[in-house]
Amino acid sequence: MKNPPDYLTTRLLDYPEVNMNSKICTHCQEYSEVSRRTFLSRSFQSAAGLLLGNSLAALPSWLPRITLADQHVGPAGDTLVCIFLRGGADGLNMIVPHGDDQYYAHRPYLGIPRPDDNKAKNGRTLDLDGFFGLHPALADLLPIYNAGDMAFIHATGSPDETRSHFEAMDLMERGAAENGDYTGWLSRHLATLDTGNNSALRAVGIGDMLPASLTGAVSATALQSIAEYHLAGQNERVGEMTALLNALYNQRDDLLTGAAAQTFASIEVLSRIDTERYQPAGRAYAESEFGQAMRVVAQLIKADVGVEVACVDLGGWDTHVAQGNVEGAQAGLMAELAAGLAAFYEDLPTQIGNVTVVVMS
Repeated sequence: MKNPPDYLTTRLLDYPEVNMNSKICTHCQEYSEVSRRTFLSRSFQSAAGLLLGNSLAALPSWLPRITLADQHVGPAGDTLVCIFLRGGADGLNMIVPHGDDQYYAHRPYLGIPRPDDNKAKNGRTLDLDGFFGLHPALADLLPIYNAGDMAFIHATGSPDETRSHFEAMDLMERGAAENGDYTGWLSRHLATLDTGNNSALRAVGIGDMLPASLTGAVSATALQSIAEYHLAGQNERVGEMTALLNALYNQRDDLLTGAAAQTFASIEVLSRIDTERYQPAGRAYAESEFGQAMRVVAQLIKADVGVEVACVDLGGWDTHVAQGNVEGAQAGLMAELAAGLAAFYEDLPTQIGNVTVVVMS
């Protein structure tokens, strides 16, 4: 048996859905040697994180319509993409400590077979460093790791040990103690930055409602589809409605007026992105909700509309007895996650050096 690292404790091995804590610092000094072009940071609350990056150059065919950003859009700096695995992802079966005998002692049926287990019929751990390895469903991420653009961190995260997934998610999204700040950690993060970015799309939540992490003083936009984010009707009628609504809301100076102004500004910016001719730079995105959400985020980044934070959810990780090991509910979710991240990575060869993705659960 190889000696396990100090930070891996057998306490974490007892329950696949408890103590799933992790986070990652993407700009700490100790990670500066991984890659100047940081791409992904994954933090599984149960124990895992990753970093990756790349750079290349080629303008997509759809870009000329929005080559120059609006004058009101200031410098965006890095774009932070936060992906939340809703429920409770089992990180020890995602980034597997196959070099630790205790892992298999505590998980005789749940554990993922070692890389050299020739008796394994349905798949084995994909070795990373001789001690840790990827679940086989995460195979799409292995080339990125082998290129030196990905790193993992185990056994870190929230100190709160609640067994409630809902309470744990709320605490993580607020980034505060149980009785702490009720604003979101991403909103507070944006409030501390003075980037000069006045874009209406500075903070975006992909979905029909904003995540708790974006609640606060900084305005944010909930967005399901770029193409469908507009007022319905014929062009001339839409113009008339927009003028009338603007006049109506401009009669007052309150929060509702500000929200309406941001909505109209978002519609105006998004209307100039040609989604019909969009072609990813790499593999096609899956037609799943998560795959299409990552496609939308990539389009916004390429369009240079001033997005600094984008949030995406991938639900279903509260798997319980349906979790499985090499196969099962979590394996399917991992395959969807890996495919979406790999497509996103390949789609942003020019921009990826200014993108950081955090995955948490």
